[in-house]
Amino acid sequence: MSLRIVIRRRYRGPVDSGNGGYVCGVLAGFVAGEAEVTLRLPPPLERPLDVEGDGERILLLDGDALVAEAVPSHVELVPPAPVSWEEALDATTRYLGFHEHPFPECFTCGPGRAERDSLRIFPGSVAGRPDTVAAPWVAHEVDPAVLWAAIDCPGAFAVGVIGRGETVLGRMAARIDRIPAEGERCISAGFALGEDGRKLYAGTALFAETGEVLALAKQTWIVPRG
Repeated sequence: MSLRIVIRRRYRGPVDSGNGGYVCGVLAGFVAGEAEVTLRLPPPLERPLDVEGDGERILLLDGDALVAEAVPSHVELVPPAPVSWEEALDATTRYLGFHEHPFPECFTCGPGRAERDSLRIFPGSVAGRPDTVAAPWVAHEVDPAVLWAAIDCPGAFAVGVIGRGETVLGRMAARIDRIPAEGERCISAGFALGEDGRKLYAGTALFAETGEVLALAKQTWIVPRG
């Protein structure tokens, strides 16, 4: 297998590179079933990138440079108790990214983006549940890559990236149980799973308003060197 894709600027995380969850989701689409994606370089925007198969691995290449790789995986993770729509609405009022944000134009969580041009998922701490952040989200134009993006940044805020510099997604493994319908009300939640040096570990989940788990992910976030 060999083909080319382009990550459009709309799907940026940092100003000049792709949103980690979205790019992971795009590459995971070439893997049958659940996948784990490791980002090796900031994904370039608005230029052709090669997708190639290498055994079970799917590679995303910028010329000779390895941008990301995907492999089959199985997500073993117990989600937290569902967060209600009302709890998520309350939590988003405590979103720290409104006051300080390393990537304010992020497709998932950037407060500097316009309605319907991005997801505008703003996860804040859930009242009475200090280990969980959550945000409401009304699903629009959803495909699997967008769903990966929707369960991307809540993990970052669950592990406390604010004040740690330009922390970025390094690895994400996800499963999708159901893609929400157009206009369906959902809750995107994140929870911390520990840390080891510059590596921060998180889990994320997307819930339907009924509490049904729609998607689940495990993540590794990388803190920049001091």
